[in-house]
Amino acid sequence: MSGALADRRILITGAAKGIGLATVERFVKEGARVAALDRDVEALAALAGRFGGNAFVSFRADVSDPASVETAVSNAATALGGFDGVVSSAGIDLIADIESMALADWNRIIAVNLTGPMLVAQASYPHLKAAGGGTIVNVSSGAGLSPLKHRSAYCASKAGLQMAAKALAMEAAEFGIRVNTVCPGAVETELFRTSIETAPDPIAAYEAVRARYALQRVASPDEIAAAILWLTSAESSYVTGTAIAVDGGRTFH
Repeated sequence: MSGALADRRILITGAAKGIGLATVERFVKEGARVAALDRDVEALAALAGRFGGNAFVSFRADVSDPASVETAVSNAATALGGFDGVVSSAGIDLIADIESMALADWNRIIAVNLTGPMLVAQASYPHLKAAGGGTIVNVSSGAGLSPLKHRSAYCASKAGLQMAAKALAMEAAEFGIRVNTVCPGAVETELFRTSIETAPDPIAAYEAVRARYALQRVASPDEIAAAILWLTSAESSYVTGTAIAVDGGRTFH
């Protein structure tokens, strides 16, 4: 097998849609063996039909549920014979002002976007150590670098994920494990489209988003997957503890 990830065993969460799906596609193309985790079992089954063979396995998992994560990660490690890398891409959004936001909504955002990647890293960590090292890449957001109005829970979860990854990078370096974070801007995903299409004026909402970016456009999922690939590959062998903005220039624009 050839490619930047030839024969590497990678666990990917949020794998059925958006950035996670684009990452699965790119990683398989680059020679990786992928274990895909997601709550959407129907979408996972469709992916299994696409990739087949021994390059792809999938398991249902809710990253906010410790038991679900433990079971899925254990099954994935057994199927692949261990892990050489982890990508935590599962995430959700919330648009709510502080007066209307329910505590349950805040807790759900933190559970999925911050606690979820921690649970996945915790369950995967022994397998990465056993492999003699590896990579963890968390998908955060540009909203963790530069805030967005009415997204206090989302921004807090993503900023927390970045700092947690930096702290883990210090701890994991002893075992040859690199930990990094990708911070995307707006990306053409189902999650993004839902937020646009539910706005009072979807066209105006889209233009307002686009105007925040130096490049004046919204990214494709594959553009984010390319950054995740680099941080997972040997090309970034001296990079750990970073939070890389892949956001078309929003955080400086």
